[in-house]
Amino acid sequence: MRWYIAILHQVLRITGHLPLRWLHDIGAAFGWLVWCLHGTPRRRAQVTLSLALTQISDETRQTLLRRSLIESGKALLEVARIWRGDPAATLALVREVRGLELFDKALTTERGVIIAAPHLGCWELLNFWLCSRTPIAIVYRPPRQTALEPLLLKARGTLAAEQVRADGAGVRKLYKRLNAGGVVGILPDQQPRRGEGEFAPFFDTPALTMVLLPRLAQRTGAQVLFAFAERLPRGSGYRIHILPAPEEIAAADLPTAVAALNRGVENCVRIAPDQYQWSYKRYSIRPQGEPPRRIY
Repeated sequence: MRWYIAILHQVLRITGHLPLRWLHDIGAAFGWLVWCLHGTPRRRAQVTLSLALTQISDETRQTLLRRSLIESGKALLEVARIWRGDPAATLALVREVRGLELFDKALTTERGVIIAAPHLGCWELLNFWLCSRTPIAIVYRPPRQTALEPLLLKARGTLAAEQVRADGAGVRKLYKRLNAGGVVGILPDQQPRRGEGEFAPFFDTPALTMVLLPRLAQRTGAQVLFAFAERLPRGSGYRIHILPAPEEIAAADLPTAVAALNRGVENCVRIAPDQYQWSYKRYSIRPQGEPPRRIY
C-alpha cells in the first residue's frame, strides 16, 4: 500500500469514530452542494433518470435527483464508519432484517446461494452482515486507480470474506464454491464491457447487462436472492431487505435470464429509489444499430 493510501486508510478509521448521524449530515451537505453546483454526478444521474424513469413527470424526476444526490453524499461518508475496523459496532447498526427467513432457508439447502446486491443503500454494511451469517466470496472489479485496490482489500479484510476478482480465475473459483454449496455475493447491475453481456430492459430502456450471474445460477443450480441495506433516517441505522429473484433468472435462454436479472434489481430499487446510485453510467454502452450519440 502506497504511503498516501495508507494515510487515507487511517483518516477513514479516525473519521469512522464520529456518530453515524454526523457522518450522514456531512454527507448530505456534500450531496446538496453537488446538486447546487450542477457537478458531474448530477449530470450523469440526470441522464440515467431521464432514460430509466420515462413514466414520471420531469418535476418528480428532479425531486428524486436531488434526494438521490443527498443520499449519495451520505453513502460516501458512511463508508468511514463501516470500514473503521470494528465489526461488532458495525453490525449493531442493523435495526431490522426483512426476508431473513428466505436467507436462512436457502442456507439449509445443499445448493449454493448467490446474493445479488445492487448499487443501492449501503452495500458495504450488507457485506459485513452477510459475513456474520455465513462464509462468503465477494466478487469485485479492481478500481481504475490501481493504487486504491490494496485499500479496498485491507478495509474489507475484517469481513473474513474471500475477495474474488472478476476475471477468468475468479469465475472458476465461483463455480467451485457454488458447486460445493457455498455462498457468493455479486453486484448485479455492474455494466460489463461490450461483448461480455446481453442487452435487456432496465426500467424499459435497453441496458448492457452481465451474463455471469444467470450463467452461474443456471449451471450450478444455485438459488438467487436479492439483498440491500436501506439507510434509515437521521443516522438511526439500517434495514436489510432480502427478496426472492424472478423465476426466469436461471433460464437457459440468456436474454430471458438477463431480463429477469434486471427485474430483480428494479424490485429492490422501487423500495428505496432515492438510495440507488443513479449517477452510475448504466446506459453508456448502446445497442448496435442505435444512432451513435454521447449521452453522458
